[in-house]
Amino acid sequence: MGPSVAIWSDFGGVLTPPVAETFAAFCRKTGLAPDPLRSAIANVTATFGTEDMMLPLDTPLVTEDEWLDLVRTALAEQGIHTAIPSLAETWFADRPANTTWVDALLRYRTEGAFVGMLSNMPPAWEPYWRKMVVADELFDAVVNSAQVGCRKPDREIFDLAAERAGIAPDRCILVDDLPQNCAGARAAGWRAVLFVDAEQAIADLERAVDH
Repeated sequence: MGPSVAIWSDFGGVLTPPVAETFAAFCRKTGLAPDPLRSAIANVTATFGTEDMMLPLDTPLVTEDEWLDLVRTALAEQGIHTAIPSLAETWFADRPANTTWVDALLRYRTEGAFVGMLSNMPPAWEPYWRKMVVADELFDAVVNSAQVGCRKPDREIFDLAAERAGIAPDRCILVDDLPQNCAGARAAGWRAVLFVDAEQAIADLERAVDH
């Protein structure tokens, strides 16, 4: 008999420190002030008809290099000239994994749960995130938006993930730090745990598993 529940973990902000912390670290490494960078990214994002800054990158609609060129141009329009040679390399440099959450996922998998990663992620980030965690030890499957051509919070990616797990949607649980992704999971018939920190998520996940 196979697993009776599938636990799908997001990556950024769940298996890593909060995205806001990583953004602040990115600004320190590049010497860019946060507000002009946010404004430049928002302007670029708007050209794709969205407010979701990651959407152009993680489907992907553009390559990371093309996106960086657009951000550099938007910064130059503010009188700020910068190289930003690599988004992925700088974004992931010295970024630690959330070991408490990693240990929890390993425990769930050892206890017989299906454990997967369900993430919106640009193609260029693939080698970097894999250096942070040992995917083969941690996950039964990885569903990555850039590889499957759909993304959270759209229903298509949840249906695909449930199919990959071979487990009914109502026995699939998403753990994610974004409310809209949790809402998307619930709309697809899943359960969802909004991740704030590892200890809270573990407690909420225990209740979701037992439900």
